[in-house]
Amino acid sequence: MQQTGMVPVFYNADIEISKKVLKACYDGGVRAFEFTNRGDFAQEVFKELVKYAGKELPGMILGIGSVVDAGTAALYLQLGANFVVGPLFNPDIAPVCNRRLVPYCPGCGSVSEVGKAQELGCDVCKVFPGDVLGPKFVKGLRAPMPWSNIMVTGGVKPEKENLKGWFDAGVTCVGMGSNLFPKEVMAAGNWAAITDLCKEALDIIKEVRK
Repeated sequence: MQQTGMVPVFYNADIEISKKVLKACYDGGVRAFEFTNRGDFAQEVFKELVKYAGKELPGMILGIGSVVDAGTAALYLQLGANFVVGPLFNPDIAPVCNRRLVPYCPGCGSVSEVGKAQELGCDVCKVFPGDVLGPKFVKGLRAPMPWSNIMVTGGVKPEKENLKGWFDAGVTCVGMGSNLFPKEVMAAGNWAAITDLCKEALDIIKEVRK
């Protein structure tokens, strides 16, 4: 997350489509990918993705998103999740992940939530929803807590002005969903376009981080 600065956030019920998207992101330079727990049998797709990445995509780190309870976190840890992300902060999830030395990135919407998450061992906290809280929230939070590693999700676009705003505010990385996977691109199966979007976004991040 710290090295590349971007984590694609994706869900699809079809394993073959998910594999193609994962490969497209990998070819674009992505090395940390969040598959979200959003549909029935999402765990079955995730299990196959982990196996696929292990064989075909060396260096790709796969995590699971949209996790709101400890039982779900435990299930995905058994399936090989390298990190766990949530839209909210559930203190019960932290010890489950800590026991396995797997990062838990909870969704936080206040300075107090970030502080409590850090107290429970969360190295990276997700600021969510980013489009509501905005870069000023991140900048304000990091003023008294400069050690904070923040990933922001929601309202992030593969555009220079948008990404510069977030990284200038002090985020460690960004999570990007639908803006990396436009509906028309997905419908056409244009995986090369997804690779290009990932490359462009990562190039912008390198530039604005300097």
